[in-house]
Amino acid sequence: MGLTGINAGLALMSNTSWTTAIEIWPFALPHYLMLPSFMSPLIAQTEAAAGGEVNLLQAVVLGFVQGITEFLPISSTAHLLVFTRVFGWDVLGEKYFVDAIQFGSVIAVLIYFWSDIQQTIAGSWMAFRKKNWEQDEWKVFVGIAIGTVPALVGGLFYKKALPGVTQSVLEGALVIAFMSIMMSLLMGLAEKIGSRKRGFNLLEIKDGILVGLGQMLAIIPGTSRSGSTMTMALFLGLERPAAARFSFLLGLPTLAIATLYQSTEVRNHLDVLPALIVGIISTFIFSYLSIAWLIRFLQRQSTWIFVWYRLAFGLSLLLAIANGRLAGT
Repeated sequence: MGLTGINAGLALMSNTSWTTAIEIWPFALPHYLMLPSFMSPLIAQTEAAAGGEVNLLQAVVLGFVQGITEFLPISSTAHLLVFTRVFGWDVLGEKYFVDAIQFGSVIAVLIYFWSDIQQTIAGSWMAFRKKNWEQDEWKVFVGIAIGTVPALVGGLFYKKALPGVTQSVLEGALVIAFMSIMMSLLMGLAEKIGSRKRGFNLLEIKDGILVGLGQMLAIIPGTSRSGSTMTMALFLGLERPAAARFSFLLGLPTLAIATLYQSTEVRNHLDVLPALIVGIISTFIFSYLSIAWLIRFLQRQSTWIFVWYRLAFGLSLLLAIANGRLAGT
């Protein structure tokens, strides 16, 4: 993807918030995920806007973080929440803004997989008319439809049934750290014992149900929607590229519905609309690049790099919390 490490010039900044951030973040981002060097001066300019003032360049950077981490199996919500807290971007770190810029990710999936979506819908309609319940497109369509239900039900329960205090705890850095570590272990186990013998054309309806149940875990920040679904798909014996492809398609309805629902609060914050639009555009660009890169990467490589990354990310957060550099809740 042509992404390099954070520009060395960041280390020269003496601002306290940047010093804290730099001491935490190198442990949390491997080189292929660090901000590209061209973004370093952009980030530096946002220091003047840290706190209550909204800066468009902050929105660009958050779009980068959201776009890269939404589809890589490392949890976008976790990175956005930690990122904004570390750098003190109070306004853009609000949950409604973080949720709303995910529209860019939704658009990226729609465009990238448009031919797959068209084929699945058309094939499913034909299968329905002919009552051919064994047709591949029908199995994928029903699997996605059924697999979407657990995440939506779980998400509704999370929003409506859990008290605000509980939600705040679940969105804290401590929970994010533990979930990141737990998912790294599960993904490593799936990589180790998964047979990886089934391609996308061998998907069954039960795969959608089970992967959908895995997706429900992503309600908790630090889990990762793509991480939980890809891990379950690998456990079920799917090949890595097929697991990623099915993960993205299965996650599309949930991501779209959740984004629409969670970002309704934006109407009460019209003052950040310009930043939100910029954030969505940035998110779209980097989401599309992220999807394309991951699909190609998994055709040749395993998921171990993400396993080790998630473990390092979780441990670095625990270390930051223990040293008092990051609040656990």
